[in-house]
Amino acid sequence: MSNATDPATTSQPQPDAKPSWSPPAWFAGLREDGAKVFVEQWSPYVAALALVVIVLALMASQVFWGVFGGFKLWGDYFNSLIGLAPVLGIAENLDSPLMHRISLMNIALLLGAIAAALISRQFRVSNAPKIEYIWGAVGGTLMGLGAVLAGGCNIGGFFTPLVFASPTGWVMLIGLMGGAYIGLRIMLWAMENITWGSNAPPQLGELPGRRYFPFAGLAIVILMALWAVDWFTSPDAKLVTRAAIILGGFAIGFVMHRSRFCMSRVVREPLMTGEGEMTKAFMLAIAVGVPTGSVLLHGGVMDPYLALPARFWLGSLIGGLIFGVGMVLGGGCATGTLWRMGEGHMKLWMSGFFFAWSGSTFFALFKKAGWTVTEMNLDMIEESALGVQAFWPAMIGGWGLTYAVTFAILAVWYLLVTYNEQTGRFTVF
Repeated sequence: MSNATDPATTSQPQPDAKPSWSPPAWFAGLREDGAKVFVEQWSPYVAALALVVIVLALMASQVFWGVFGGFKLWGDYFNSLIGLAPVLGIAENLDSPLMHRISLMNIALLLGAIAAALISRQFRVSNAPKIEYIWGAVGGTLMGLGAVLAGGCNIGGFFTPLVFASPTGWVMLIGLMGGAYIGLRIMLWAMENITWGSNAPPQLGELPGRRYFPFAGLAIVILMALWAVDWFTSPDAKLVTRAAIILGGFAIGFVMHRSRFCMSRVVREPLMTGEGEMTKAFMLAIAVGVPTGSVLLHGGVMDPYLALPARFWLGSLIGGLIFGVGMVLGGGCATGTLWRMGEGHMKLWMSGFFFAWSGSTFFALFKKAGWTVTEMNLDMIEESALGVQAFWPAMIGGWGLTYAVTFAILAVWYLLVTYNEQTGRFTVF
């Protein structure tokens, strides 16, 4: 018998295996905190306070938040492209979209939403049923019409006037509520009676390279910061001001996406589901924004009349009503449309396109008719056929009464929303 040993069965000493690297224990906590900031949804109350801080910072830079003017400029470009500019009286030499203050703010807001969606891996191209694209077109058209009549959208005609202590914003809120109620009734009727185009369309599925989305989002953040720094250090004073707009608009888009904050929801949710959290968060923003903003206005940092449309009260009420219907049918208000466009919702791109086109067209038509033309009256404030500029401290005798009226309205609104949360008394569905 052979004493040879089978090499296959012979036990040979093996070298010690190299231990695999594992992150330190504290790294798990870092990842958890990062997920809370960049992946999980923020509280609407945190978002409300963050938005107020951004808006006040813009005010300190002598800039106010607006949205509709940028959409209108984009619509002007489209009307020029299709040859309607001479008919509508649109100027041949339009501002550059990057130099126009509100257009630049919209672009920055859109990029902020895209960056937030990429970092959280929530960016996806979302197709919608055919009927939803029709609602988007109709809703966007009505929003453009309503914004022209109100002198601004849910920002320029509603939120900004409230922060600037104007009753114009409260009047538009009444119109928005009425319009949201009508819009929800229309949607309810449509769900019960229209079946065409309601089938879910095929989706694209997961986009390739999804694991690299956070790096793409971070790259956008870095590029936006470099862009702002480049303009801030420019010898051109106009570019220096635009640098603040880049940062402010980008931050607004990022915050709104992370919190899913939408002023359409502020008005719509109590009527649709009875939920009031988003509405109460908005109330917090106004409760903080009005007194803190008054410090800047009273100190002469910014002229309040620069941000107040001459629409009190007829234009604000009618425009708010029409805009309210449009934002329900279209799926979002002006800012909600922008940040959801950045998330990849195709219906909102449809709504945004018609918002821009109709805004440009109706603005030109109403200007020709003289409805929106403003003149300075004897009190040195602008007025139009649809109303006047209204600033509460000048109307009711100072900031003391302005605070009292503002907080009284907020208290009544809060009680009504809380009552509706418990009873569903004002809900449509």
